[in-house]
Amino acid sequence: MILLRCPLPLLLLLLLPLHSRPQKLPTRDEELFQMQIRDKAFFHDSSVIPDGAEISSYLFRDTPKRYFFVVEEDNTPLAVTVTPCDAPLEWKLSVQELPEEASGEGSGDPEPLEQQKQQITNEEGTELFSYKGNDVEYFVSSSSPSGLYQLDLLSTEKDTHFKVYATTTPESDQPYPELPYDPRIDVTSLGRTTVTLAWKPSPTASLLRQPIQYCIVINKEHNFKSLCAVEAKLSSDDAFMMAPKPGLDFSPFDFAHFGFPADNNSGKERGFLKPSKFGRQTSPKPRVDLHRVCIGNKNIFTVSDLKPDTQYYFDMFAVNTNTNMSTAYVGTFARTKEEAKQKTVELKDGKVTDVFIKRKGTKFLRFAPVSSHQKVTFSIHSCLDAVQIQVRRDGKLLLSQSVEGVRQFQLRGKAKAKYLVRLKGSKRGASMLKILATTRPNKQSFPSLPEDTRIKAFDKLRTCSSVTVAWLGTQERNKFCIYKREVDDNYNEEQKRREQNQCLGPDTRKKSEKVLCKYFHSQNIQKAVTTETIRGLQPGKSYLLDVYVIGHGGHSVKYQSKLVKTRKFC
Repeated sequence: MILLRCPLPLLLLLLLPLHSRPQKLPTRDEELFQMQIRDKAFFHDSSVIPDGAEISSYLFRDTPKRYFFVVEEDNTPLAVTVTPCDAPLEWKLSVQELPEEASGEGSGDPEPLEQQKQQITNEEGTELFSYKGNDVEYFVSSSSPSGLYQLDLLSTEKDTHFKVYATTTPESDQPYPELPYDPRIDVTSLGRTTVTLAWKPSPTASLLRQPIQYCIVINKEHNFKSLCAVEAKLSSDDAFMMAPKPGLDFSPFDFAHFGFPADNNSGKERGFLKPSKFGRQTSPKPRVDLHRVCIGNKNIFTVSDLKPDTQYYFDMFAVNTNTNMSTAYVGTFARTKEEAKQKTVELKDGKVTDVFIKRKGTKFLRFAPVSSHQKVTFSIHSCLDAVQIQVRRDGKLLLSQSVEGVRQFQLRGKAKAKYLVRLKGSKRGASMLKILATTRPNKQSFPSLPEDTRIKAFDKLRTCSSVTVAWLGTQERNKFCIYKREVDDNYNEEQKRREQNQCLGPDTRKKSEKVLCKYFHSQNIQKAVTTETIRGLQPGKSYLLDVYVIGHGGHSVKYQSKLVKTRKFC
């Protein structure tokens, strides 16, 4: 097979005799071959297939493409591999005899160039192999005739990338990793969020000692038949295969500046992948939930962080790190196990229920009113961090929100309806909350709160033995109790945050810490402010102040704690 860098007319000129005496085409010069394929521009937009190197190119939909190569001697081994990427291909390999070197009744004068060119291109040739589909397909022959070989490719579905590899020395090249006798991926362990996979090693690694690494691809749609197909799905600059090594491979993205439209928004991320104005315009593809990881030469791996009760597809590719060429194992799929069914807590009408949720955990509660109702009210008091709440009525989602502090939701009722409440805890730590469900609209167990639950301290009114503070109230008459506790001077905000459990009421405090309790409200919400001076403090000491508001049902909510310090000298 010869290596040329020319369009078809010049290729044919070189293939045809230039003298009347017999002239033999050169065999592959390995030194020249390595030198030339290091320059990737050598094969860009060329009709010539190089001997022993994988090329990547593109097809526009319904636009056929033809490649040529020459086998110069009879009984030559030949292997051709075509790899479709993101669309099925139709391809055909055929051969036709090279023209006689002389004509004109033995005059020794060569035929005119146009006549000889016509002699080759007008002949159909003998079809050796054809295929239609998206599998990686091979043509292999241990003894091929000499001649001009044609590879015709067509994509009828869409514009697509593809790869072609051809060689006249298949026994010695072996650029693709060999599969074991059993190329299947085994699922050895299955959990709710994990799947463990195992596979037999490639003989290329175990016997030939060539550098092989295994790459796993996980997605929810389907199995992939080639790494090229995976690359076509990737929508970011995180290209899956390693950077091309000079003289050994060609990146599928090298041809983008010839007008092939870049997938999705990858052109924005690669400066050199901007589609030419002559290329076809395509709408951007949606991002694909596809994950991949290369794990070296291990042949067992546990995929984690999966979703419960979800089907996943797993593909394994053996990649020769010398040639950057890959072979696909037989992919598999598996469905993760369901979440362990949790016990559902029954909510009673008008009764407060305490709920504890582990970090990132979930709890389910059920409310089934015994009487007909027009409305149902859910009151939530999140004691620590925010929690997520979802409420479904007979399977229909009515509410989905994040709740911090005290919130109340009133939903439309329905006769004989059943309500399922799903609570999801915080990522930062365990969650505690109180919840009340009722069909009686006037039944409010938790006190109403202002939007701002901070306590304000007046620095100018601070003395050696007293501090003055203020806080907001509401239009509803409630009971407020204020407590103080002396703390060390090194008491900080982190310690204060850990003590912000709003569900701990005054009953958990020492009697000596109580300052006073009083009732307060204002019909004018703008004037719903109260102040209080706390006396009997020690000079230069720090105190933590807490205000509790107590509702009619006896449940209390704590305002945000306030750290104050008396003056040392007065």
